[in-house]
Amino acid sequence: MRFGILGPLRVGGGESTVTAGRDRVVLATLLLRAGRLVPVDELVDAVWEDSPPATARAQLQTCVSRLRRRFAELDLAPELIVTDPVGYGVRTSPNDLDAHVFVRGVETARGAVVAGRLAEARTGFRSALALWRGPALAGIPSVSVRRRAQTLDEQRLTALEECVDVELRLGRAAELIEELAESVDRHPLRERLRGQLMLALSSVGRQADALAVYREGRQTYADELGIEPGAELQELHQRVLAGDLALAGRPAQPVGPVRSLPRAIGDFIGRQETVARLVKEIEEDGTRIQVVDGMAGSGKTTLAVHVATALADRYPDAQLFIDLHGHSERQPLTPATAVAALLRQLGVPAERVPENLDDRLALWRIELAGRRALVVLDNAGSADQVAPLLPNGPHCLVLITSRRRLVGLDEGRPSSLPVLDADEAIELLGRVAGVDRIAAEPEAAAEVVRRCGHLPLAIRLAGARLAHRPRWRVADLAERLVTGAGPLAELTAGQRSVGQAFALSYEQVSPAAQRLFPLLSLYPGGRLDSRVAAALAELSLTDTQDVLDELVDAHLVDEVQPGWYGLHDLLREYARLLLAGPERQTERRAALERLLDHHLSITLAIARKIEAAGSRRNIPADTPRRPDLMAVPVAEGRAWFEENHAGLTALVRVADEEGFPIHCWKLARACWRLNFDGGHLDELIETHTIGLRVAERLGDDEAIALMLNYVSSAYFRLARFPEAIRSIEVALRLRRQLGLRGDVLSTLWNLGVSYASNGDFRQGKVKFDEALGMIRSLDDAHELTNLLHNLCYALIRWGRYDEALRHARLHLLLARQAKDLRQTHKALGQLGMIRHRMGDLGPSRRLLRVALSLKRQLGDRFGEGEVLNEIGVMERVAGDPERAAALHRDALVAMMETGDRMGEYASRNLLARAILEQGDAASALDLHRRVLADTGRLGARYEKARALEGIARCVRATDPMAARAHLEQALTLFRQIESPDRHEVERLLAELG
Repeated sequence: MRFGILGPLRVGGGESTVTAGRDRVVLATLLLRAGRLVPVDELVDAVWEDSPPATARAQLQTCVSRLRRRFAELDLAPELIVTDPVGYGVRTSPNDLDAHVFVRGVETARGAVVAGRLAEARTGFRSALALWRGPALAGIPSVSVRRRAQTLDEQRLTALEECVDVELRLGRAAELIEELAESVDRHPLRERLRGQLMLALSSVGRQADALAVYREGRQTYADELGIEPGAELQELHQRVLAGDLALAGRPAQPVGPVRSLPRAIGDFIGRQETVARLVKEIEEDGTRIQVVDGMAGSGKTTLAVHVATALADRYPDAQLFIDLHGHSERQPLTPATAVAALLRQLGVPAERVPENLDDRLALWRIELAGRRALVVLDNAGSADQVAPLLPNGPHCLVLITSRRRLVGLDEGRPSSLPVLDADEAIELLGRVAGVDRIAAEPEAAAEVVRRCGHLPLAIRLAGARLAHRPRWRVADLAERLVTGAGPLAELTAGQRSVGQAFALSYEQVSPAAQRLFPLLSLYPGGRLDSRVAAALAELSLTDTQDVLDELVDAHLVDEVQPGWYGLHDLLREYARLLLAGPERQTERRAALERLLDHHLSITLAIARKIEAAGSRRNIPADTPRRPDLMAVPVAEGRAWFEENHAGLTALVRVADEEGFPIHCWKLARACWRLNFDGGHLDELIETHTIGLRVAERLGDDEAIALMLNYVSSAYFRLARFPEAIRSIEVALRLRRQLGLRGDVLSTLWNLGVSYASNGDFRQGKVKFDEALGMIRSLDDAHELTNLLHNLCYALIRWGRYDEALRHARLHLLLARQAKDLRQTHKALGQLGMIRHRMGDLGPSRRLLRVALSLKRQLGDRFGEGEVLNEIGVMERVAGDPERAAALHRDALVAMMETGDRMGEYASRNLLARAILEQGDAASALDLHRRVLADTGRLGARYEKARALEGIARCVRATDPMAARAHLEQALTLFRQIESPDRHEVERLLAELG
């Protein structure tokens, strides 16, 4: 390389330079704009700033002459400096200037990231970074030069951060720590570097050091800027505290770029100027949020996808797309649902998506903070729907489409999209139907596009008819458009031409396709597979696929991915109207029943496969109408449900609204375990609430009890214990009245454990005792083991260890006799906990280790978390808080995966106690306060009391009055729930005096 500006100025390929001060400024300014002419005025400003002499231009010529002589001394052609009436320039070839080589190297590395070649990307980044010898143009004090050099320095830091991201993905955290620490020292206000250092430290098990890095940064930001760290760094701090191994502590897994944009259509017409304008605003003006609004069918989505495709190289890390359904028959996506879907596109597992909207949005911002990402929010219904989804990362672009002008959106540059003008519309028609054919009949072509309202969707449909009818004249189509009134044109104001286009398209397909097309509108989900279509139409799967292919060819149906189909919202409306006439109501209702039967049979079959014997007894019986369509979905099981769970939830609503009450509550019940295990607790509550309403209208007490019993499971997992208790109490009363002894039994222990979890151990014990009496009369060993497990849980929490020990031993005996491994590991775990609390540490350790091994073998993550927490307490008491903290972090991860809120709160409280004993009171205090806030919203008294006790322990040395206040609150709660933990709090209060 002939010139170097990535460090002190270098000329001629070695260590040579230019020594004269003004000459250095001139050459530096020219090299910063290499390949372009720099006006004389800019050079004068760079050299003399605010006080140029009258002879500045003459002196500038002298500087250039000296530079040319110096070039000659260094075997460089003096002609490399170009003179022009406008100014001067330096002519360089691609490899002459180190800054140009650096930029190309970084772009190549970014391309390798996009392609998923992370090792190659790392090599590219490191080679580019190796070109730097220090701060750009170090030693040249010119304000103009320094300003432009700072831009280069910023590019270097950005490249370093991107390189570190890649190396963290490659699992090279240990190698990065020293370099990151030095970089943070040099750039203490740069949050991304600080966050990367925290990640690297956490990844090698140095959580304490990671937390120290955060505290140092927090102090620096307060001292230097008077602010707290940004939301992303704060959330990262919480996740390191919690041992969130998806971020820290797990071996890094290579992650490729995310590509979720739909395919851009090839015959994009009439929007080139709009695309160019939008791209320019984004690239040159720095627009981060672009809003495109316009009428339905005007091509908003197509335009957004083309703009996104044109800009894709600028956003290589992620290109996301989501339909918000702001204007469709489906319910508009809530911000919570939308951000969950976007997180899934980024690869975040379902179990890691938080329940709370604020937590989901915080995770969304963290995921995008370090990425150059492009997000298309399509079909927005309102500003309120999209505003929470806007990322705050500096390298993100958001494209929003809507049929409305989003006046209430504080950010974003709006762009209203009109219909095509006459020339553009005719050009589009020619592209679809044939250019020569359209040119031969200009007046007829103008009439066709006029009748289509110049709307792209309608023009495409009309052109497709011409393309597939080569004997038609354009005038024939024009006449049909004038005279052929379709249903959409008759029933929808302002959409006349679109309706005619849809009607014409529909008329050209076969009778079988004409029958299937409107039936597809009955499915309420976003997309459906060929089996759903076959069930709707009562066709074989092979025949259905043939008809769907015909509809795809006619552009009446979109094949969104192989085997999956969707309807544009206007086409869905048209299809729905085709079924709206009174003559088709019998057909419509029969198809709806087939649709519900199909999904009910599949979900019932999956439920029978995955549910335990005790709950299988109340799975409704079923005789499948179409067993030939069930094999693949049933075999896929949970995976099929996850793909279809939104549609299944919508079908429960449809069954209610359309008068299929039996299907309604049965479908809710069939989806219970799948929703519960998958963490879809909102959907579980919604479907069972609808099912309950339907059952009440039917007067079906057994169905009412069933809905109440299972909706309580979601309330329990969400720690909403009073709601769970109210639901189960009603279910119990109804089941007693109906004489359902087996269901009464399970309801009693569900009620007992709910009371115990809510802190009412005495009432819980009453329910357990009644259940015990029933089981003895029934002589049912299987039910007895289930009951004993739940009873022991309550007795342990209540401090009744002798009684719990007797029941746990009986539980273990029965489980071994039945050779029931799942009940065996539950009994062993509880025995270990009881022996620990009774002071029998040796036997307790052995029991807990065996239980932990069995729970891991069987995949019982909740049980694993319980045992890990118990062992963690033992390690802390034995004087090893670091080992204890590691165990509690593992337990927290397990609890988060199951979605059990009480388990999460317990793990955080115990983790905080271990961290406190390591000497980090500030971090422990943060964790306890988080638990206090969460439990305060839910009324979870036991863990709330433990959080209050923990806060008191953290502050008693510095603020004994605050510690006493927190301990008194904790004692009140512990006394309310008769917890044995009250004794320790009383001791702590006595110590305070």
